Amino acid sequence: MNIMVFDVPAESGGALSILNDFYNEVVESKEKNVNWFFVLSTPKLEETDNIKVLQFPWIKKSWGHRFYFDQVIAPKLVKKYKVDKVLSFQNITIPRIKCEQILYVHQPLPFVDYKFSIKENKRFWVYQNIIGRNIISSIKKAKHVIVQTQWMKKACIEKARIEENKIEVIPPTINVEIKKYFEPNTKALRTFFYPASESAYKNHRVIVEACQHLKKVTNVDYEVVFTLNGTENQDIVDLNKKIQNEKLPIRFEGLKTREEVFEAYAKSILLFPSYIETFGMPLLEVRMCQGVILAADTPFAKEILEGYENVGFFDAFNSKELSVLMCQYLQKQREYNNLRKVQYKNNKTKLLIDILLNN
Repeated sequence: MNIMVFDVPAESGGALSILNDFYNEVVESKEKNVNWFFVLSTPKLEETDNIKVLQFPWIKKSWGHRFYFDQVIAPKLVKKYKVDKVLSFQNITIPRIKCEQILYVHQPLPFVDYKFSIKENKRFWVYQNIIGRNIISSIKKAKHVIVQTQWMKKACIEKARIEENKIEVIPPTINVEIKKYFEPNTKALRTFFYPASESAYKNHRVIVEACQHLKKVTNVDYEVVFTLNGTENQDIVDLNKKIQNEKLPIRFEGLKTREEVFEAYAKSILLFPSYIETFGMPLLEVRMCQGVILAADTPFAKEILEGYENVGFFDAFNSKELSVLMCQYLQKQREYNNLRKVQYKNNKTKLLIDILLNN
């Protein structure tokens, strides 16, 4: 059997982690009568006797290059290699092919309640209103659909009007050994950490506004750490200026390694105001480290943090609510619940490769 895996968008972050995890499943598989073809842009994967890697780095040049690849090159590859099944990590199916397709959907923008205007963010508007239609159409066409969370499963069923048994939830795994758990000392409970990119929906603004509120109500020393350098885009530059002008205790420390991020989890309270995520990996990571989490009240956060005690939720667009939660820890009105027990059980009973080979 020939199976072709499409993942040309994957380059870094969560998308690359998903690709690498699946590649490892394939390498470790005992099923050697399958020929695998990985169709990628820039990531490097090692070829084996039954794994061939096809790279198309030119896809990254523009939207036009990507469109040409999706519409012309991808269907030709399926035909050329006599493919029996396709797994697409690209949120959309491959057009005009007859073989069975399994679709992995991890783009939440078409499914969230918050709607971007074209003036607010052109790229996100395109994802919600144009690419989103293609994603929903692809969900209908695919034989099987994989998502990471129950909220995404429910959203896909509602938007695409598909049967429940067509869609499977496979949570992402965290391939890391927890070496340091959260230590609830004074310094940790006065340090706030937000590991996030510069995207608008990551919502750094609400943290800055919360710090403005805190300035009026408490003299307790604290600090907030962003994993940005402060120059990523105009919105971040403007926030940085406001931070400097008002002398807010927020530091831009730039990108951190995975090890540095986990070290920070053990020494700080996680802030997570992002209102658009498929999963929200830091929420699960900090839960595993048994840390404190202040998160926007969203379906994905509620699902990941269900049953967890050291968490506070706030309206993603209400900086006053966030400032109140931060102040409660600063003034010791809210205490850490020191429970040394397993706080999260990964419900991953199936591997993605099993669905491909057994359906």
